Amino acid sequence: MKALGRQLLVELYNCDFDRINDTKSVEKAMIDATEQSGATIVNSDFHEFSPYGISGVIVIAESHVSIHTWPEYNYAAVDVFTCGDHIDPWTIQEALKSYFKSDSVSSMEVKRGLFKTQPGQDLPFKADESSVLGGHSQGHSS
Repeated sequence: MKALGRQLLVELYNCDFDRINDTKSVEKAMIDATEQSGATIVNSDFHEFSPYGISGVIVIAESHVSIHTWPEYNYAAVDVFTCGDHIDPWTIQEALKSYFKSDSVSSMEVKRGLFKTQPGQDLPFKADESSVLGGHSQGHSS
């Protein structure tokens, strides 16, 4: 099986309230962590909620990195979705854990876009019913 992408779901607990409730601080931490991973940043957008919380996304050439913070619970949820093999999403997790002073992290990696491959082949077959995981393909038509 070949995966087109990797998605890392990160739960950061017991974060520093001030660091995850300041938009400029969160954006800088996210950009720095994303750059450390080797990703190519295309754009970023962050929004501050009242009275607490920030949501933000960094669009990268390889997909995206997003965050949602709940400072009142000292909690941040991070999603790192990458395509290709040159980015290390775990670098982003570790950089944010350190920057936000989180003392408890839970994370899970999910392979996205799993396809059967021919022996010795790295690229998936063209998507059709015979190549999609499980042999079934569902789509939406307009």
